[in-house]
Amino acid sequence: MTSMDAIGTLAAMTAVAKRTALVLGASGGIGGAVARALRDAGWTVRALKRGLAGESEQRDGLLWLRGDALEAMDVQRAAQGCEVIVHAVNPPGYRRWNELVLPMLDNTLAAARARGATVVLPGTVYNYGPDAFPHPGEDAPQRPLTRKGAIRVEMERRLQQGAERGEFRAIVLRAGDFFGPGAANSWFSQGLVTPGRAVTRIQQPGRDGAGHQWAYLPDVAAAMSALIERREQLPAFARFHFAGHWDADGRQMAEAIQRVVRRRTGVTPKVSRFPWWAVALARPVVPLFRELAEMRYLWREPLRMDGARLARELGREGGEPHTPLEIAVERTLESLGCLPTDKSERRRTTSPSFS
Repeated sequence: MTSMDAIGTLAAMTAVAKRTALVLGASGGIGGAVARALRDAGWTVRALKRGLAGESEQRDGLLWLRGDALEAMDVQRAAQGCEVIVHAVNPPGYRRWNELVLPMLDNTLAAARARGATVVLPGTVYNYGPDAFPHPGEDAPQRPLTRKGAIRVEMERRLQQGAERGEFRAIVLRAGDFFGPGAANSWFSQGLVTPGRAVTRIQQPGRDGAGHQWAYLPDVAAAMSALIERREQLPAFARFHFAGHWDADGRQMAEAIQRVVRRRTGVTPKVSRFPWWAVALARPVVPLFRELAEMRYLWREPLRMDGARLARELGREGGEPHTPLEIAVERTLESLGCLPTDKSERRRTTSPSFS
């Protein structure tokens, strides 16, 4: 079956079911989590993927279509018959952000405009500058000091303009730093611990006393899925904040990791400072380190988004989804390969060694 045949079949099904969504970025953390949440809620979910061997592939309950979010026609074809487009895609390898992010969004908006679809954007705290700290509301002024923040503001501006003109509906759900299964490019997996290795040391990026906001991916995805179900009852341009897990003193996440690792292995990891000095040294030649350095202010000053608006909106569904911190941390460490997987391995990990 070609991709056009597959899309044609799904479009016919959509005429009856009217529950088809396109997820751009389904190979990534938040995109994948939202795709699975919609699938489990009974939606037909399509996903666009670069380098797919065939035109299409059915896998994990999703229809994967070969295409690139940077190609307008690929997005248009994939969006045929879709009511919802989740824009959770980033440039390949997170490179050339300044050049590629907005053109990718424009392709999504064009596809949504052609179909009157709802666009769903996972938002961030980058939109806010220090003048909005420490408790910005959904409608607070956005005056970021960073390049990435300015791009995020422009993304939301384009969504708001199109929604207010009646071209499509838009939902933005802003959240803190992601962690959870599938969150490979995150502070948790690239800063605090090392994937694939036992946790013997935890690197703490923030300073003591500076609160930090975290968001567990499955909870965020469940909230997005619930908002998508309610899209017709929401304003044309709807913004929400996800409360997630608030680390009040900047140490609670590290301490939760310690407790989980100690319970599973008998060993308590040490906590050390994240080597910001190394980031500063490598910043001129390593693009990723430039991005990290630019966002350091979020580890020095507390910024806490209030999820009251979201909780009210999802009140009938039980409010904001919330997995207890230690359960969320344990599932994240398991997905990263940082915890023993069976009793024999656990015994080897906890048995003393002699030299």
